[in-house]
Amino acid sequence: MTLTLDSSAKSGAIVYVMVQYLPLSADSLLLDSSSSLLFSLLLAQLPVFTLASPVPQRRPSDMDKLSNQTKNLMKLTQDLLREHAFDSDVEPHRFRSLPEMSNRSANDLSNLELKPTLSQLHADLKLYEHHFEWLNKVSKKHHHPAVPKLVEMIREMKSLINLLHRQMLRVEAPRLPPATPSLPPHLTYQFDVLQSSHELLQHFKLFCDWAYRAFLTLKPKASAVQ
Repeated sequence: MTLTLDSSAKSGAIVYVMVQYLPLSADSLLLDSSSSLLFSLLLAQLPVFTLASPVPQRRPSDMDKLSNQTKNLMKLTQDLLREHAFDSDVEPHRFRSLPEMSNRSANDLSNLELKPTLSQLHADLKLYEHHFEWLNKVSKKHHHPAVPKLVEMIREMKSLINLLHRQMLRVEAPRLPPATPSLPPHLTYQFDVLQSSHELLQHFKLFCDWAYRAFLTLKPKASAVQ
């Protein structure tokens, strides 16, 4: 039979053995070289067994991943706005089908319900995905310098949508029917592309900020039902 000891038990066992083999007097210590050698070997091994076991790191939950990925998307959006900002006023309301953000405030976060909120965020992200894929397409035609980051942004968005859908399945949140995007007409000039991208990015930045806070608020509720 094999006896398994934890680190504290091993330390106690070593100390016990050391006491058992410890010579009774200084004269016998000098004379008994084998006991002295055993004492030294046991003493050298003692720190190895008394080291504390490393504390395992907590794996991030899906809600942690959702909030972190939303935060990364918000940073990408802010970088694009900084890199391609312009002084002229943006003509508003080019996109009629974007999610309504005026009715979402930080004061309402504590009242959010888990399933309806996850379902709505998923539907909103799918709608933004359609808009940004359209923007990426017209930006390529006009050789817009933001195209590489737009591609990265769409890739991150798709990853976030898939992660959110997985969380919805875990808590049995329903998937809402897809909304039909209302996109602007054909953009003839590059300036139109700039204005459209600016409005879309500004709107998406507001959405990401709210969604990030929503995921943090919903985390305890998601943990309670899993």
